[in-house]
Amino acid sequence: MGSNANAIHREPWNKGKIIGQKAPFKLQEIWALRVRFHMESRVRELALFNLGIDSKLRGCDLVGLKVRDICHGDQVATRAVVLQHKTQRGYSSSAQRRHARPCRSG
Repeated sequence: MGSNANAIHREPWNKGKIIGQKAPFKLQEIWALRVRFHMESRVRELALFNLGIDSKLRGCDLVGLKVRDICHGDQVATRAVVLQHKTQRGYSSSAQRRHARPCRSG
C-alpha cells in the first residue's frame, strides 16, 4: 500500500551541524569558566570541572563519583582510584593542594 507516500519526511537532528571531535578548551576559556563557577558559588560544577581538567577523565566517570570516593572524613583524600566506565581500567589520581579544600556534604 502507499505507506511511503504517507510517511512524514524528517530531517536528521544533526544535519548541518559540525560533528566529530571538538577543539580543546583554550587556557583563557578554562580560567573564564573557573571564575564564573566561583563567582556564582557553583561549588559542585567547579569541583567537577577542576577534577575533569586535572585528571582528563570522561564526563560519565566524573558524574558517577560520590563524595565518599574522594574524601576521608572532612578532608580530601590524597589519592583516589576511579574505575573508568568505557575502558574498565583503573585511574589513580593524587589530589593537588591548589584545589584541595575540606569536604562538606550538603
